[in-house]
Amino acid sequence: MSTDRETLTRELMELVAQEGMVDVSEITPQKRLDELDIQSADFVMILMSIEEKWGAYISVDNELSDVETVQDLLNLAITKIEEQQAA
Repeated sequence: MSTDRETLTRELMELVAQEGMVDVSEITPQKRLDELDIQSADFVMILMSIEEKWGAYISVDNELSDVETVQDLLNLAITKIEEQQAA
């Protein structure tokens, strides 16, 4: 089940909004995650949802350390999803 990046980006932004309990209109790629007030527990839910929906595992400890913006998160998630789909 291959998905183009545009669709994937939109779906991921909607997922972040839903799991982070943020209005989707506030989520832009350059927005810093701390500005969206997404808590660590919300992050765990976001990552679990990504794994559940696309089968892509993202480690909270190692891989999220450099994630500061929505775009950082999208890039990481899309890379993981594409790796999963290629496997």
